[in-house]
Amino acid sequence: MKFLFIVNRHCIPLVQKRCQNLESAIARTHPFSSTAGNVCGESTFSIFSQQKTGGTGTLPHTASIKTSMRKRRFLYTTVDEKEVAKFRSLFESWWDVNGEFQALHSLNDLRVPLIRDGLVNQFGSQSLVSSQPLTDTVILDVGCGGGILSEPLARLGATVTGIDAASENISVAREHASHDPLLQKRLKYICTTAEELLSNEEGGFDAVVASEVLEHVSNVESLVATCAQLTKPGGSVFFTTINKTWLSYALAVVGAEEIARVVPSGTHDWNKFIPPQDLQGFLHACNCQTRLVHGMIFNPVTQRWFWGTPKACNYAIHAVKNEEATSNT
Repeated sequence: MKFLFIVNRHCIPLVQKRCQNLESAIARTHPFSSTAGNVCGESTFSIFSQQKTGGTGTLPHTASIKTSMRKRRFLYTTVDEKEVAKFRSLFESWWDVNGEFQALHSLNDLRVPLIRDGLVNQFGSQSLVSSQPLTDTVILDVGCGGGILSEPLARLGATVTGIDAASENISVAREHASHDPLLQKRLKYICTTAEELLSNEEGGFDAVVASEVLEHVSNVESLVATCAQLTKPGGSVFFTTINKTWLSYALAVVGAEEIARVVPSGTHDWNKFIPPQDLQGFLHACNCQTRLVHGMIFNPVTQRWFWGTPKACNYAIHAVKNEEATSNT
């Protein structure tokens, strides 16, 4: 609370002024965006009914993926090379739990149970009391980095494919996973993009996860569509990202980067933050129905995350792709 008071007292006037300038710029370039003219506004969230379906337990084939990559098809990509370069430069820090990615390690306390509970409740094939409740569930982790999220999901029994555009990150992820024999049959990493993977694995996953990724890509709407296409009908899509409000600028940029320094300076670009209602709109356009929206709050003193209001800063979304969804999502 002391941290929040300091941020509010010293940063809010500056942040509000910056947001007003940003609003004007957004309105000029994206006149139909719900962000324009409402950067500092509140959001409304819908909770929809649950659906259940079955899952499979086979690893997606990679031979055809490698063949396609060798042909060097020039596919459209949402990868932002400047963003990739940021994380490429930090590749040695992925598994330092007290280092640059400490907040991501701590975030597993929220996102792993969110994904586990969401999938168990959806598919109903396993019990939450089981040590491996995600058995027979095939998951894609988009923008996996060093594997901080991929590994715990695989340990819960899931068959996980982690993809990342930076080869350095994939190398770190593979090396770290190699020390645990349990992961050898359940976890694999590929240096590729979601768009490249789509050419061979459309509808191939029970669940697609993109955690702390949307705020680092060049086109959020396009990546959401690709994630939906990679998800089988009846499957789940999970996102965690950052809301676009003056408070998110104060906390995620000024507070986290410049005051508390829990993440490297320059990690976040406020212009790339996305309001939950926009993300829900993108999902709806892809025939995906939002099941829940949860707000997430980080305490820089304790270095822990806890659930909070979706109107604040960070948030998580779980959506389910409708059973009648077709490949033209």
